[in-house]
Amino acid sequence: MWAYIARRLLWAIPVVLGTVTLIFIIMQIMPGDIALVILGSEEGMTASPEQIAQLRTELGLDRPLYVRYLEWLWGVVRLDLGRSLWTGEPVTHALAKRFPVSFQLAFMAVLLSMILAVPSGIVMAIKQDSVIDYLLRGVFIAGLSIPSFWFAILIVLFLVVIFGWYPPLGYATFLTDPKTSFLQLIFPAIALGYRHTAVAARMTRSTMLEVIREDYVRTARAKGLPESAVITAHALKNAILPVITVFGMDLALLIGGIVIIERVFNLPGVGDFLVEGILTRDLPVVQGTIALIILGVVVVNLIVDITYSWFDPRIRYR
Repeated sequence: MWAYIARRLLWAIPVVLGTVTLIFIIMQIMPGDIALVILGSEEGMTASPEQIAQLRTELGLDRPLYVRYLEWLWGVVRLDLGRSLWTGEPVTHALAKRFPVSFQLAFMAVLLSMILAVPSGIVMAIKQDSVIDYLLRGVFIAGLSIPSFWFAILIVLFLVVIFGWYPPLGYATFLTDPKTSFLQLIFPAIALGYRHTAVAARMTRSTMLEVIREDYVRTARAKGLPESAVITAHALKNAILPVITVFGMDLALLIGGIVIIERVFNLPGVGDFLVEGILTRDLPVVQGTIALIILGVVVVNLIVDITYSWFDPRIRYR
C-alpha cells in the first residue's frame, strides 16, 4: 500500500510540472503587460517608456523567460511560490489565508452530496417507477442540466428579491464563528454540490437496480433478513464502488467549479484569488494557485483509490 502511495505521489510531480509549464507559456503569450496595468496605461493614463522599463526591471520581467521559469521551479522546491507582482505579498501566505475558505466550501458541498445522493439513489431504486422515483429523477435531471454558475446566480437573485439577503462582504472563519461561517457558505455549497449530487444519485440508482436483482440479494431476503440489512449490508456495499468512482471524478470538476462559485458569492477563497491573478496577469499568483489545485486533485484521486480497498477487501495495491 505504501509503495503504491509513493508511486502515485511521484507521478504527481510531472503532472503538476507539466500543468504549470503550460500555464506559464499561456500567460506569456497572452496580450497585455502587468507593468502597463500597474501604471494605469491600459486605462487611458500615459506612462513614459522609462517608467515602464524601470517597473519591469523592479518586477524582474526584463530577465530571460527561461531564467524566470527556472527560478520559479527552484522556489517551488523550497515551498516558495514567489511574490505577487501586483501587491508584493508572498503567494504562499496569500494561499494559506484563502485555502480554509475553499476547503470548507468544498467539504460542505461534498458532504451535502453524500448525504443526499446515496439515500436518494437507494430510494429511487427500491421505489422504481413510482411517483417518488419520477419526482427525484426530475430533480436530479435538472441538476445535470443546469450549469453551476447559473444556478448560483439564481440562488443569489432569489435570496435578494425574496429575503433581502446579500452576499457577505466579509468572511467569518469556522473556528472563530461556526454559525456565521456555516450560514455564509451553505448557499454556495448548495450551488456547487447540486450537480454532483445529481450525478451520484443517478449512479447509485443504476448500480442498486443491478445489485438488488442478484442471486445473493434474493438469498439474503429468503433467509429472513430485514430489508434494511439486505440493502445496507449486502446490496449497497457492492453497489457503492462505481459511486465512489463518480465522486472522485466529480471532485476534480467541483474544484474547478469553486472558481466560479466563489466569484458569484464574493468569497475570498483560492478560486477568487486565481481569477484576480488572471485578470491582472499576475504570473506567480496564477502558477502557484494552479499548482495547489492540481495537487489537490491528485491527492483526492489517491484518497478515492485507497477507499476502494476499504469497501472491497478483495482489492489490493502493490
